[in-house]
Amino acid sequence: MNQEMPSNPKSVEDIFRDYSGRRAGIVRALCYDVHEVYELCDPEKENLCLYGHPNDMWEVTLPAEEVPPELPEPALGINFARDGMDRKDWLSLVAVHSDSWLLSVAFYLGARLNRNDRKRLFGMINELPTVYEVVTRKTPVKDKPMLDIGSKSKVSTKRSSDGQVKSNSKHVDEGYGEDEDEHSDTLCGTCGGSYSAEEFWIACDICERWFHGKCVKITPAKAESIKQYKCPNCSMKKSRQ
Repeated sequence: MNQEMPSNPKSVEDIFRDYSGRRAGIVRALCYDVHEVYELCDPEKENLCLYGHPNDMWEVTLPAEEVPPELPEPALGINFARDGMDRKDWLSLVAVHSDSWLLSVAFYLGARLNRNDRKRLFGMINELPTVYEVVTRKTPVKDKPMLDIGSKSKVSTKRSSDGQVKSNSKHVDEGYGEDEDEHSDTLCGTCGGSYSAEEFWIACDICERWFHGKCVKITPAKAESIKQYKCPNCSMKKSRQ
């Protein structure tokens, strides 16, 4: 497992990026890749943990063998409760434990920060919804007909998010506001944040997930020149083949 324990203290920004990446991986596991996670968490296997990695990926595996581990460990044995609970309740339980783990890793990495930096780090973390909030208030987007949101909406999203939306909603394309209800259950594939017409979003043409432009570093201007957008996860999968 690539837990990337640093030899030197990280900055607040470095630790927050690490937290955001791990969180995004867990959100993906519990909201998009639910069926795969469910199958991997076989109660017949040994103690299993759900790890989020800094590269936005997730992994269900055995805990680290070394004692003490390089980083705090996630909750052990999440697979044992799988068949004894309703699936939604089980996912909520895993989400709560994951939130606890994410915070413990962030503050473990930030143990050498001063008081003001620790406060700033927690403030940055607290701006994001918890994994539990994402899992319990939204239906996993993977099960929704994302094609119904479709390329037509995607094009209008690009055009309408020209940087003027926040300052003047009248600049939004005709019909764009009508799409807001369609997107109301849409979550960002990276941060898990809910859809807002005030922000620029882009959809991956491969996995059909939607992302905040800022989360995948795509601006409205850059989006106009992209014929087929591939999110970081899909791009990574192709590079491995």
